[in-house]
Amino acid sequence: MLIDLAFVGLGLVILLLAGDALVKGAVNISLRLGIPAVLVGLTVVAFGTSAPELLVSVQAVLRDAPGLALGNVVGSNIANILLVLGIPALIAAVPVERDESLRGYAIMMWASVLFIGLALLGPFTWWHGVILLAALALMLADTWRRAQNHRAANGNGAFAAVGPEAGPEAEALEGADPHMSWLKVGLYTVLGLIGLPLGADLLVDGAVSIAATLGVSDAIIGLTLVAVGTSLPELATTVMAAIRREAGVAMGNVIGSNIFNLLGIIGVAALVGPLPVPPQMLGFDLWVMLGVSIMLAPFVLRSRSIGSGMGLGFLALYLIYLTALILNAGG
Repeated sequence: MLIDLAFVGLGLVILLLAGDALVKGAVNISLRLGIPAVLVGLTVVAFGTSAPELLVSVQAVLRDAPGLALGNVVGSNIANILLVLGIPALIAAVPVERDESLRGYAIMMWASVLFIGLALLGPFTWWHGVILLAALALMLADTWRRAQNHRAANGNGAFAAVGPEAGPEAEALEGADPHMSWLKVGLYTVLGLIGLPLGADLLVDGAVSIAATLGVSDAIIGLTLVAVGTSLPELATTVMAAIRREAGVAMGNVIGSNIFNLLGIIGVAALVGPLPVPPQMLGFDLWVMLGVSIMLAPFVLRSRSIGSGMGLGFLALYLIYLTALILNAGG
């Protein structure tokens, strides 16, 4: 058991470092090839930061542990709302701007309903994956169109240069460095491409062994241990933002991550192999995910900040959810 936990921990560390390296490498390659900064942000950065979860889910399907893939996504979405928003709220109130969050929140709810609907028609197979990826493509296309219209209205060009004269839009992208050498860019990219499958392999191996040792399903391990682990980057980002009194980015990060988890990660994983949906997930976890998502509606619709009292409530709900999972697994 200790060795398995060590594998999970080591795999998670490698995944996080490799994912960060891949984002840095891919972002700088894309910008140097003349791809618009806004498009890089919507695609390369978004997929790159979700790469650890994606590789874990794909590896789980290949290792005949599809419950781990589904549990990782559903559990991460629950943890993103209750933990990633709850803990920073204890440090500083998390502001929610209606104009900035409403459209993303509506897309997240739409994606959640679509995901649950397909799960009820499960198992997830290739055609489910095509639908999910098509929905993601439509969302990205709409976001790209809106971004271009906004830039045109403000008189900005469509492309951002990279180099010593790079514009602020390109420099603001996660991982962008106008002064990074091509050698370093290539090194980051290679390390990311090598590290991600290695970390995913270690994490999935350890998680499957832990599930077998404890006599619980791989879905339970995915909903708890793996979900919390793969949510750590988002949690670290929002906690640091709260400490710096810049917690306004938290809601956007959570909404974007949840959308990509549902549409992108399971969309790709379903193309790799079928993902049967465990009965427990159909009867409980999917509805918990939908319920905690609906809980955000009053904050988004009324531009209400998430304060320390509500943050404490979010954490209490997450502990209750974990307790219910453990009791259900034990029963």
